[in-house]
Amino acid sequence: MDAFTLETTAFVNAQAIPSRHSCEGEDVSPPLRWTNVPARTRSLALVVDDPDAPGGVFTHWIAWGLDPAGEGLGEGEPAPREGQNDFGTTGYRGPCPPPGHGRHRYAFRLYALDVELELSPGVAKAELEQAIEGHVPTTAELVGTYERG
Repeated sequence: MDAFTLETTAFVNAQAIPSRHSCEGEDVSPPLRWTNVPARTRSLALVVDDPDAPGGVFTHWIAWGLDPAGEGLGEGEPAPREGQNDFGTTGYRGPCPPPGHGRHRYAFRLYALDVELELSPGVAKAELEQAIEGHVPTTAELVGTYERG
């Protein structure tokens, strides 16, 4: 069986994220496509984090209710349900590392879930993590990098 994967046409895994998808550009989410979703998956959840942020892991996007039978999300397309990011807003906010702080990594993690999540819009990442605990048969990951001058 082929591996569960998460891809984008905006950048190559482990390479630079275009500024269009950052705070220096239009700040729109990149198009995402998933393939080889495990057969018993009931829903998908997505978390986008910057593990290199000065204050620790910084969350840029929390989303759930994604259709495993769907093919992905288009550029700038909101997820069916979204939580609060560490900017204090709901939805996607792109890479925005401090200028001169060097290259940061951005991990897009897509969780295959064996349940449908019953969470209120705007929940924090900790609530999503608690809800998915024990319900993640597999995960797909895509990593991009971004650096401000």
